[in-house]
Amino acid sequence: MEHEVAWKKYDDAALNDVEALAADYIDFISENKTERECVEAALARAEAAGYRSLQEAVATGEPLKPGDKVWAITHNKTIMLVHLGTDDLARGLNILGAHVDSPRLDVKQNPLYESNGFVLLDTHYYGGIKNYQWVALPLALHGVVAKKDGTVVAVSIGEDPSDPVFCVTDLLPHLGQQQLKKDGSKVVEGEDLDLLVGNRPLPGAEGEDGEELSEEKKVRAKAKKEPVKALVLSLLEQKYGITEEDFLSAELEAVPAGRARELGFDRSMVIGYGQDDRVCAFTSLAAQLALAAETPARTAVTILVDKEEIGSVGASGMTSQFFENTMAEVLACAGVSDPLALRRCLAASRMLSSDVSAGFDPAYSSVFETKNAAFLGRGLVFNKYTGSRGKSGSNDADAEYVALVRRVMDEADVSFQTAELGKVDAGGGGTIAYIPAKYGMDVIDSGVAVLSMHAPWEVTSKADLYEARRGYEAFLRAE
Repeated sequence: MEHEVAWKKYDDAALNDVEALAADYIDFISENKTERECVEAALARAEAAGYRSLQEAVATGEPLKPGDKVWAITHNKTIMLVHLGTDDLARGLNILGAHVDSPRLDVKQNPLYESNGFVLLDTHYYGGIKNYQWVALPLALHGVVAKKDGTVVAVSIGEDPSDPVFCVTDLLPHLGQQQLKKDGSKVVEGEDLDLLVGNRPLPGAEGEDGEELSEEKKVRAKAKKEPVKALVLSLLEQKYGITEEDFLSAELEAVPAGRARELGFDRSMVIGYGQDDRVCAFTSLAAQLALAAETPARTAVTILVDKEEIGSVGASGMTSQFFENTMAEVLACAGVSDPLALRRCLAASRMLSSDVSAGFDPAYSSVFETKNAAFLGRGLVFNKYTGSRGKSGSNDADAEYVALVRRVMDEADVSFQTAELGKVDAGGGGTIAYIPAKYGMDVIDSGVAVLSMHAPWEVTSKADLYEARRGYEAFLRAE
């Protein structure tokens, strides 16, 4: 059973919609390369669409009613949007859940050092990466530095054309014979993924032996052994007011520098950083906000979470109590006081775990089983199960729920396909799907096919982006 290419069904009006959505998406992923940035951007869009703070509603005791729209955020890295419907909340919710974290290089807490006239930042990679893909690549630094006085300094260096960029260096092939004999996972070791950030010494850092020094010269004399590091620290203090100790309470992420771009002579694809899983986060957000002023039957929820790439752990991951606690507050504000109401609501809910699928790549066809592979341009992808080999670690949606989702997509004329994550013994992977499934709700993985997943630059189809947004919107409206 082969699914038609979605491009074939578009008239001129639909093609204009595809391009408009893709242009907005390219801007979104170019401007928001960390989970904090994505949450901040999602909040701005939500408030422009009429969403208000759930925390404020709780504080004022203001009741929530059908049609009301509220947001909640935890740790500035996870956001949840709730659009109340007309149905009793005990009948359940329609939920979209995507993640906004992506593989990257995190700067360590004690990172800055000088070696042989170079200054580097020590990093620890985040999520599943191929180390060798991150060398000899222009990188930008995004994140925050929290200072002891309570101020938080936002950092973004490397995106503006006038900014400098950073990189992890690689070994020239002329001297790399032994390196190239190594296993692919060892060609570049994790501890060698350090960012090159400076090579110029601070003028006058040497000082004079026995000279009586002013305070300024004492600082320079202290840097006598590390003059290049001294200049880097001087520049950071001038621009951001950051000292070396402030790295202890910083969250700085090294990500590919530069904007996402259209790909191909036909401009049919997008190449950019972090499309796993921001392609699904963006389309989920767009679908939620597309409900606009209407009041759905079932309450519509979109949650964009952190930490999926490292197991959904921590206070901002899906395994935290944030989702459950937020829904408890919503029920209370809606006047539902039955202690069993939350359990009944979650058990009766339906969810699309909005996460990407491995797109079929003819260059690596041996790891795919083509009848059950996701192809770019054929629409939204549903994975009944993920996991590895014997479905280990997977949520496996039941047949009845798959049938319901099929009906919703067909009635909305959404192009979709079903897939597995490669051949049975080729590997595997997982999503957040198994976590909300613990409440007894129906959950299935649903997302966009991606080429070069987890690489610094990933590839998606504009058509799949469009069909994902349409499919998610249809799901949120489903009764």
